[in-house]
Amino acid sequence: MNKILIANRGEIAVRIIRACKEMNIKTVAVYSEADKDAMHTHLADEAICIGPAPANKSYLNLKNIIEAANITCADSIHPGFGFLSENSKFAKICEESNIKFIGPSYKVMELMGNKSNAKALMKSAGIPVIPGSDGKLNGIRDAKKVANEIGYPVLLKASSGGGGKGIRRVNSEEELESSYNVVKREAKAAFFDDEIYMEKLIENPRHIEVQILADEHGNIVHLGERDCTIQRKNQKILEESPSIAIDNKLRSKMGEMAIKAAKAAGYTNAGTIEFLLDDKKNFYFMEMNTRIQVEHPVTEMNTGIDIVKEQIKISAGEKLDFKKKNINIEGHSIECRINAENPNKNFMPCPGKITELNFPGGNGIRIDSAIYEGYTIPANYDSMIAKIIVHGASRNEAIAKMKRSLEELVIEGVDTNIDFLFQIIKNPDFIRGNYDTAFIEKEILNK
Repeated sequence: MNKILIANRGEIAVRIIRACKEMNIKTVAVYSEADKDAMHTHLADEAICIGPAPANKSYLNLKNIIEAANITCADSIHPGFGFLSENSKFAKICEESNIKFIGPSYKVMELMGNKSNAKALMKSAGIPVIPGSDGKLNGIRDAKKVANEIGYPVLLKASSGGGGKGIRRVNSEEELESSYNVVKREAKAAFFDDEIYMEKLIENPRHIEVQILADEHGNIVHLGERDCTIQRKNQKILEESPSIAIDNKLRSKMGEMAIKAAKAAGYTNAGTIEFLLDDKKNFYFMEMNTRIQVEHPVTEMNTGIDIVKEQIKISAGEKLDFKKKNINIEGHSIECRINAENPNKNFMPCPGKITELNFPGGNGIRIDSAIYEGYTIPANYDSMIAKIIVHGASRNEAIAKMKRSLEELVIEGVDTNIDFLFQIIKNPDFIRGNYDTAFIEKEILNK
């Protein structure tokens, strides 16, 4: 690969550019009119505007991005996360345009992007799945039949969903019909696909995901798990690794199942197998993310493996240069997502100009961000503006480092969730590792 176009913005664009520089690969940044002063446009070797501020006219504009790659003679595209990163049509157009898409094939993305089909595949491969419909629901009568078989409460979920969208809890048959119609409409509006499926609701589980790398020569490894249980409305807020909820035997079994899942899908590149873990230590396949994850630095801190560089090498046809026995997972890492939002106003986004900025530092502290003093956060995109990742020899040391980091962090000019994150990290139940996906609502918001 000689030149990579990064079809993204913000901290992930900066992250990818830095990896490319260290590999002596030229980079092209794309930007919207709202991002003309964004950091990634200054760090890349070239930068090209792809449209107005709205994402559907710029970062989601397939035609403009492909044209930008052709104009700049980029031979590859890295999609990052969000935007077009799991868009199989985009991956297919890249292939047809003789541009290497840094990720899995479009056929695998189509297969795993449809959550109901992915679940059916995993079930046939012998991987535990959450009880529910076999594929999509064929009308309200089918929905009632499945719900009566598995028992309430259930979840209705968009087959093409992601990012916590297109999900609704149903507690009884009386709620089912109206909820069914609502989720169908939401799925159509958000994903242009109104296909939905049903799952038994696993009450207050842990959310555990396993990072995998798979090359194009049949080699697959996993890099351990991340605990992504601290969530609000199905959106991750804080992640840590390893998970305090599982022992080495269960860790090994989940890793084996993650590799088995990747093999069943014919998967290549970096990906994540997501599981739900119930209070009896039973785990169930939930979905596969066919892209790099926001929380990938947690794994990098524990393993010393640069996942973005591995993505690029895999896409260039290289073999993985390590096996599972060569992967050392050491210490404990925690990531906090810093958002420009006001938790006291229902987490209302807070775009605006950053008037003062100080990032924490010291041993074992990593900052992934694209903001700077004087930068104006646009109102058009996700409110995440930085990630703090800490690494310690133990979980207690990592928690202490995160406390110190949040205390040192200064972002003035906009509202942020820094104090909210501090409430989490100092909470006695979090410190004890005694939490589930309802933790935010029970321990933070309702107190």
